[in-house]
Amino acid sequence: MKNGCGGSAFMSSGFVTFPWYPAESTPSYTTSPGDNSLLLLRAELHLTMKNYEQAVQDASVVCQSEPLLTKGHHLKAQALSGLGRSQEVLREFLYCLALNPECNSVKKEAQKVMCEVFFPASEKVHPNLISSIQSRTLSTRLKAQCRSHVNTQPPLEEGDNAGSSKSASEKSDVFRNASSSVLCYILGLHFEEDKEVLESILPVAPSTGLKRQFPDDLENVQGVNTPGKIPRKEADSSPQKNMNSNVGEGPELSIDVTDFECALCMRLLFEPVTTPCGHTFCLKCLERCLDHAPHCPLCKEKLSELLASRNFNITILAEELIFRYLSDELSDRKRIYDEEMTELSNLTRDVPIFVCAMAFPTVPCPLQVFEPRYRLMIRRCMETGTKRFGMCLSAEHAGISEYGCMLEIKEVRIFPDGSSVVDAIGISRFRVLSHRHRDGYNTADIEYLEDEKVEGPECEELTTLHDSVYQQSVSWFTSLRDHMKEQILSHFGLMPDREPEPQGNPSGPAWSWWILAVLPLERKAQLAILGMTSLKERLLAIRRILVIITRKMNSRQELVNSRERNN
Repeated sequence: MKNGCGGSAFMSSGFVTFPWYPAESTPSYTTSPGDNSLLLLRAELHLTMKNYEQAVQDASVVCQSEPLLTKGHHLKAQALSGLGRSQEVLREFLYCLALNPECNSVKKEAQKVMCEVFFPASEKVHPNLISSIQSRTLSTRLKAQCRSHVNTQPPLEEGDNAGSSKSASEKSDVFRNASSSVLCYILGLHFEEDKEVLESILPVAPSTGLKRQFPDDLENVQGVNTPGKIPRKEADSSPQKNMNSNVGEGPELSIDVTDFECALCMRLLFEPVTTPCGHTFCLKCLERCLDHAPHCPLCKEKLSELLASRNFNITILAEELIFRYLSDELSDRKRIYDEEMTELSNLTRDVPIFVCAMAFPTVPCPLQVFEPRYRLMIRRCMETGTKRFGMCLSAEHAGISEYGCMLEIKEVRIFPDGSSVVDAIGISRFRVLSHRHRDGYNTADIEYLEDEKVEGPECEELTTLHDSVYQQSVSWFTSLRDHMKEQILSHFGLMPDREPEPQGNPSGPAWSWWILAVLPLERKAQLAILGMTSLKERLLAIRRILVIITRKMNSRQELVNSRERNN
């Protein structure tokens, strides 16, 4: 190979020459079998000149004679990386971290190689998501790979052992002592059961006189029971799948569905979201937990900022991994989710009921929602796309009133603490057939109510009555004091205009419901009128109420006037 000075650099297995010296004065160094420093130097030079095969050979000799030398494993990993042998690179980096757990640069390189090995097609994954994804999802595959590497590690020759600075027993103890601080960190083994499995795959000290044997094939590895887990029957066991990181290289790695279970619903992660503290849950599960308290369900770290921003971004890395390797399970999970959404979208059976105040068709009904059960209810109404729920009064014995009004959500404004203001408007009336509870809030089977239509002379009589009661209502509202008018208009809006056809709307004219909402009536009287299916009876009831209220207002005004005259 030519260098910048016009000389040449030549390397053999026995000596090293330096191109910057004249050929006749170039010193030659013959490497002895135990001289690892020169082998390391030659391996570095091979790396510089991109002679990766020769660099791997020299580094392998050093690793066999000095297995506790971190630099040898690091050089071997770099050379293997140049050859594109990712699985072997990962193994060497794990050896480096076992010997020196505090090496941050090696940790970053190991994380990068892990992503190349397990996610070869994820070029678009953001780097920040790598650290946020649960490392536990990789533990099953990495355990199988570690078992394979422990069994296939070539035995050390006697000559190599002679040149080592420590005995085989001491080396084994070093690897074993480093397991809890290094391999547990890389493999994501934050649970006692996984640490016990890791202890089982590390070499046993020769002083015990026993060696743990492991089969080379991963089918037997899958059968190894993990300590601390309840054994399952074969029919109920979670399916495991095999995958190859690189075609034709290394053993197959098993993937367990339980590694991707949500810790809250104990089902396969669906729309996975990772919290700032590093825990991953289903989006819907996390939202329900935050309805009750702004803390992580597992570590109890505060998530107030996440709740305030509502920045629930899907963890692309976990979602892509599930899509690629657990497609059948994901299809089943999505089918269950779609069935749940279909059930929640039914507007006659198990309709969500908000037990609060009186609501009427066509009349605005703003609500402040702060209870966790109603936060969940409103969120489901928005997710299903129906944007509708029922409003009923509370009943002492029955639980909810017999009649109610269906509301449609126009807008939801969410505050940083999770509470919200819901702008809704009445759509139609219904009668409750039966009711029950679902996740804390009321649901009911309902039937919708419509006014009975009349024709002929009855229709003409109804039109005359409609116009008369409308004028009476306008006169009453006009007679109110200005401050009372302002309060009514700010809450209910303007009074709707008279409709040319009283029976055009199945629930009756909009102005009649507006006047019923603003009239000072008891809830029992409002509920009775709400359940009427005859427009004529409802208009007559409004006329009687207006007459009574007008008489009281007039008598009160006469009393005030008489007092003023007496004074």
